[in-house]
Amino acid sequence: MLYQLYKMVKGTAAVNVFIGLVLIYIIWIIVRAFELKLLGSILGKFINVGVIAVMVVFQQEIRKFLLYIGSNEFLKNKNWRNIFSFSNHSAVSSGIILDADSLIKACFNMSETKTGALIIISRKSDLKFYVNTGEIIDSVLTDKMLENIFYKNSPMHDGAVIIKDNRIIAARCVLPVTEKETFPSHFGMRHRAAVGLTETTDALAITVSEQTGHVSLTINGEINSNLNIDKLRYLIEKNLKN
Repeated sequence: MLYQLYKMVKGTAAVNVFIGLVLIYIIWIIVRAFELKLLGSILGKFINVGVIAVMVVFQQEIRKFLLYIGSNEFLKNKNWRNIFSFSNHSAVSSGIILDADSLIKACFNMSETKTGALIIISRKSDLKFYVNTGEIIDSVLTDKMLENIFYKNSPMHDGAVIIKDNRIIAARCVLPVTEKETFPSHFGMRHRAAVGLTETTDALAITVSEQTGHVSLTINGEINSNLNIDKLRYLIEKNLKN
């Protein structure tokens, strides 16, 4: 279960926060060894409430983990080898390459008709929690499939599509929205959701605006807006190599 918890936070900001907490603890040990009383007292107060701090900082990750182990999927999973599997099923390790041509073609076809879309490309982060909020598809990635999903009369056009290992895993997924007070007002809810997800995971989010038709790529909570085909391709390839 500890390894499953690690897989949930892998590639997210939670890992960096955890490393920061560990470094503070190491500094506290060093400070005590050198008998720096004032600094040691300050850090000691922080260490004393460490459990509460961890619960506050990692509340989303803890909630996801508890929801997972309490879900029917976990309780009914008889293949316990998968639970304790240490294999990495990422696109990089399995040698699967994203079909960027189909993805980009779909985005700019929808851009011409001002069809709103939100497409998430999974990298290291486990997006299983968000996949479970939508409809499982598990389809080959093609431009026609994406366009059919986001067609305005389609029952699955609302929400996000999640792509992993060059497959459309799920559609109509619900994502968290950003709480930034400085978020630009001219961006809609799709952009808010793209920023909200990429703030806490290493996923890439492609957004097609329903109002303007502009195509954007969001990385680490930063929106690269009004992209052309070449720029979108460059950003996708650059970030999938990292």
